[in-house]
Amino acid sequence: MSVDVHAHVLLPELHAAVEQRAPELVAAAAALEARRNGPESLKASGAMIGERFGRLTDVSARLAAMDAQGVDRQWVSVSPNHFYPWAPEGLAVWVAAETNRLVAEHVAQAPDRLAGLGVVPLQHPHRLVEHLDDAVLGRGLAGVEISSSAGDVELSDPRLEPFWARAEELRTVVFLHPFGCSLDERLDRFYLSNTVGQPVENAVALSHLIFSGVLDRYPQLRVLAAHGGGYLPTAIGRSDRAWAVRPEAHGCAHAPSTYLRRLWFDTVVHDEAALRALVAVAGASQVVLGSDFPFDMGLDDPVGFVRAAGLGEEETRRVLEGNATELLRSRVSA
Repeated sequence: MSVDVHAHVLLPELHAAVEQRAPELVAAAAALEARRNGPESLKASGAMIGERFGRLTDVSARLAAMDAQGVDRQWVSVSPNHFYPWAPEGLAVWVAAETNRLVAEHVAQAPDRLAGLGVVPLQHPHRLVEHLDDAVLGRGLAGVEISSSAGDVELSDPRLEPFWARAEELRTVVFLHPFGCSLDERLDRFYLSNTVGQPVENAVALSHLIFSGVLDRYPQLRVLAAHGGGYLPTAIGRSDRAWAVRPEAHGCAHAPSTYLRRLWFDTVVHDEAALRALVAVAGASQVVLGSDFPFDMGLDDPVGFVRAAGLGEEETRRVLEGNATELLRSRVSA
């Protein structure tokens, strides 16, 4: 068996509705993305999404692609362009509820092979718990997907404490997947917005979680980081040094490296040596199969990539299926 925890769905009807409700805000967000990515990347990404549109929207095309990859189950989450982190409260909560409904409808077409992840309006912390409940209890989804930040909200923000508490109580998955990068136009060429920006955002967000003590206060929290956690796992020694010598970096109870074994990471690291290093630093129990399906920056053969990494037989089994299954086994459901 194999379970891919990082696979996306595109919701064109949702975006059309958002554009109808807030055309000026959508245009401003599109202009920001154009500056961040640059014209060459926008053109290439448009062509790539057009070519893969069926796999992003149609369940039958998704299942056929999964069969070709040897993937038995997928956890389906929205493409991060559906986060709308700029949306005012009224629009943001409508988007969250509608996204949860549409994701649930998508995965319900193949419930034996698909599980869904919903969203919450991260930029409005006081509305998070109700939409977490809507996703997990109301819609039967496996958890929620969040970005690395939204507006002025970092993952260390005290306003998120009720959300972390409820996620721990529900024993549900919180899938951390960045959208955009705060380095903005510095990454507007060579596709640096993705190749550098995504790993940076993962590392920053996870560092906020660790150094702020969130994982001390909620030790049973189940945070799953996309893209292998970005740069953090391979540079964690620098975080440990800061924790040891800098008083302002001492907000967590233990050395930062110890928390890697309380987080989960997908396998979208693109290099077998990097995957082995991730397993070594986080533990084989904390790494799960991911592909970033069906985008071009994902893994075309995610199962083959794990098998080629030279892990032990039991480690390979856990990464391909066992860890993901265990993550969902004890979650609270309606």
